[in-house]
Amino acid sequence: MKSIEATADLFQQQKGIYVILPAYNEEKTLDGVMKELVDLGVNLIVVDDGSTDNTYCVARGFVKRYPSQVSLYRHPLNRGLGGALRTGIKAAIAHQADIIVTFDADGQHHSQDIIPLCLPLINGAADVVIGKRNFQEMPFRKKFGNVVMNIITLLFYGRDVEDSQSGLRAFSNEAAGSMELHSRDYGISSEIIGEVQRKKLRLVEVPITTIYTDYSLSKGTNTSVGLKILAKLIRNIFK
Repeated sequence: MKSIEATADLFQQQKGIYVILPAYNEEKTLDGVMKELVDLGVNLIVVDDGSTDNTYCVARGFVKRYPSQVSLYRHPLNRGLGGALRTGIKAAIAHQADIIVTFDADGQHHSQDIIPLCLPLINGAADVVIGKRNFQEMPFRKKFGNVVMNIITLLFYGRDVEDSQSGLRAFSNEAAGSMELHSRDYGISSEIIGEVQRKKLRLVEVPITTIYTDYSLSKGTNTSVGLKILAKLIRNIFK
């Protein structure tokens, strides 16, 4: 196991790390999130998913300042998290990324967590890495929905993971390219786990820290979202 310092050195040597930022109406947090990631030295792919606020203008400003480091894609209409991630993954593969990271734009992630997240991929020990949040620190209204989604993921996709809904993930280029993803909404998080299982990819979960604010708590998976995903999965069975 390499030290944190050695890991950071290895990370800095990686030129092919692309971070996908799916962004839908994230003008409040996007500037700060993008600044941290640009300072970290990674390449950014922002997917503005049909935002109606100033998300596109914020991202466009970074493209002008860092044209070789930041790429911007825009959906004219909102396609959901699944659609945004698929666009970002396709773009990262087109850029010949070695490692593809997904990162929420609502300010809940620490940019430095990307370094240990990428380590199993750099060392060749994994194909996919999930950043697992500490459920003991997670507010109940989020915890319940995420536990339900872990159970749903196990039942429908056959893989038991500690945090199926984490937005902080990393993939090798080959792993990302092998996945067949179709979900438009938050169901894509469970679908990714299903593809890991179906394609027999090596999965590792590493601990991450989470920044809980009223804003970040209003985003992502909750009980209501979980029930909608469950209903959709059940409907798909009887199609």
